[in-house]
Amino acid sequence: MEFRENIILRALKKSGFTTVWLLRIILPISLLVRFLDYFGILASMAQFLDPVFVYMGLPGSTAIVFMTSIFLPLYAPLAIITSMSITLRELTILALMCQISHNLPVESAIQAKTGTSFWAMTLLRISMSIIVGFMLNLILPQDMGMPVFAQTDPAAITSVVELLLAWLRSSLQITLLIVVIVFLLNLLYNLLEKYRLIPHLSKGIEPLLKLFGLPAATGFLWLIGYIVGLAYGGAMMMDQMKEGKVTRRDTSLLNYHLAVSHSVLEDNLLFVALGVSIWWILGVRFVLAWVVVWVRRLLLRLRVERFNL
Repeated sequence: MEFRENIILRALKKSGFTTVWLLRIILPISLLVRFLDYFGILASMAQFLDPVFVYMGLPGSTAIVFMTSIFLPLYAPLAIITSMSITLRELTILALMCQISHNLPVESAIQAKTGTSFWAMTLLRISMSIIVGFMLNLILPQDMGMPVFAQTDPAAITSVVELLLAWLRSSLQITLLIVVIVFLLNLLYNLLEKYRLIPHLSKGIEPLLKLFGLPAATGFLWLIGYIVGLAYGGAMMMDQMKEGKVTRRDTSLLNYHLAVSHSVLEDNLLFVALGVSIWWILGVRFVLAWVVVWVRRLLLRLRVERFNL
């Protein structure tokens, strides 16, 4: 009884509120994109932005996906993606770009509350996502097939009624995906919290933290950031700073890491469900986070040496 009420029902209740909140954002956006495509506005955007996005292996029309991801959670650009006809190669590039740069006004503000510059985090994430786009375009195989979501040929839609039906079909797909993923994440977090597993897990990842250039004291916060994202992670980081469990320098290094690699469960499940390889997602974000932190440590060391001279 206690397990059902405190774990399952609690996860269901929280998932219900979260799902409704997300759908109120993403469904109108996805419908708007459908109309932009129907009236040829996306085609005009594509023609204007193709010279830039071609270097990232993307059609110019996908710029709206990247711009949406910057300002909103990942579910919003995901809804737009499922309204487009793109290849798996293009989806993989977009997935990494959106995972690095999403919901920046909220997440950068949260990181700023823990002592790291809002603009430093925002510029870091946008620049890294663009660099990743260029690099993936160079190394990804040219023929990777098609995503698993239903493709809709824009040319086949000849009326507003057909457009609305296509939107309803894709909306049902994305709604089902959101319900399942949000519930599983809440269930997992409730289980970890109930059985106090996160503190034990944090001790086991110290070798990994060392590889990433992160202090051992950030282990618990690193796990939180990877499991539930920056919002919860930022709140807990502020609590641990107040309690003296982590220093300002520790949290700064962790923020640089989490800026480009966080919430790997939720972020990855969303795109893996559409056919993107988990190895490309994890590999690229891990390598990027490793580079960012060690470069940051080098810059801090050079700054100290300069002022000591």
